[in-house]
Amino acid sequence: MTTTPAGPIGTPPLGVPVPPAGIVGPGELLALFRARSPLTRTDVMTLTGLSRSTVNQRIDLLTEAGLLVERGPDVVPGRGRGRPAGSFAFNVERGVLLVCDIGATALRAAICDLSGRVLEDRPLVSDVTEGPKAVLARVDPLFAELLTACGRTAADVRGVALSVPGPVDREQATVVSPPIMTGWDRFDIRGWFARTYDCPLLLEKDATAMAWGEYRTHYGTADTFLMLKLGTGVGAGIIAGGRIHRGADGAAGDIGHTQATGEDGDVGPLCRCGNSGCVEARAGGWAMIRDLAAAGRDVSTVDEVVERIRTADPVAVGLARAAGRVLGVALAETVNILNPRVVVVGGQLAEAEEQIFAGLREMVYSRSLPLATRRLELRRSRLDERAGSVGLALLLADHVFAPATVDAALADPAASA
Repeated sequence: MTTTPAGPIGTPPLGVPVPPAGIVGPGELLALFRARSPLTRTDVMTLTGLSRSTVNQRIDLLTEAGLLVERGPDVVPGRGRGRPAGSFAFNVERGVLLVCDIGATALRAAICDLSGRVLEDRPLVSDVTEGPKAVLARVDPLFAELLTACGRTAADVRGVALSVPGPVDREQATVVSPPIMTGWDRFDIRGWFARTYDCPLLLEKDATAMAWGEYRTHYGTADTFLMLKLGTGVGAGIIAGGRIHRGADGAAGDIGHTQATGEDGDVGPLCRCGNSGCVEARAGGWAMIRDLAAAGRDVSTVDEVVERIRTADPVAVGLARAAGRVLGVALAETVNILNPRVVVVGGQLAEAEEQIFAGLREMVYSRSLPLATRRLELRRSRLDERAGSVGLALLLADHVFAPATVDAALADPAASA
């Protein structure tokens, strides 16, 4: 399956999968409009091979359901002097999507249109270790504020999606045995939001959501893509063959908890997961806070760490360069295994690009196979703090408007109202 070219943030469609010719159902026809709007009836016939009567019937069905809207007549060069053809487009204003990217020490809530374009967002400092009830109680008023700002109500919400810094069970929308998310294990997140919103809810790992946002908006032609998130912790999201790779149990990409033995054989400091010598225990944001505090520096947040690196604090700069090398060793092993075309680095520590990237490049290019790095692109995140929100919105839009879901809703008029 191919995708539309990647475009800048806020320009729909953002790499919506293009269904192949021989489309059968109205749900697949809607997927075509989501990918290529606007289209005339003739365009649809050409792209799908369907007869005029079938195209008319399905476009009428989608229009009556409010999923397509008719545009004014288009004057198309080369089509003669006949009556201009009217075109149709996916109705991105038929509702809204709510998403929240929850990190270890902050969260960002956003409201999006049905194409996945972020309309408004709100960041908030929040400690994930306070537990699900405390954190989600902060998300609720943010969602309400965003709805009000856009002139919408809870009845307009077509889907809710959250990302978290821990392993998830996507089927149950629960967090599973998270190392740092105290009290979140198996908490009923879907039930929490079902009290207010009558719609689907998705739960995703934060690095995976970031990876999908970057991939779909800027790197859709890369067959294999890796997102490295450097924040309070360390994680990775993997795209392989144009699809998210989560692993058999959703644990793929947990690069932060691979072992990083010191050069002198030291097993390393204790990690938050309970093991010793993990990559994030040596190079994560929380580890740098620990080491700076031990050196007499007054820091308590990753943002403060980044500021000290930027202002050339010698201890902070030294820690950043060392962290870059530790991360580079772990990344080199991943590059050898996955052979990604693009590696994008995001998260708060990515803002210390000069120091962190020096170590990353040094280790990746010295320890990876030449063939694996021959065409490798190592880049800084282009979406920055909004990568997770954008990725969640795109995942949610694809879920809500999956062809099978649309067909089922159209077969049950009450469900599509």
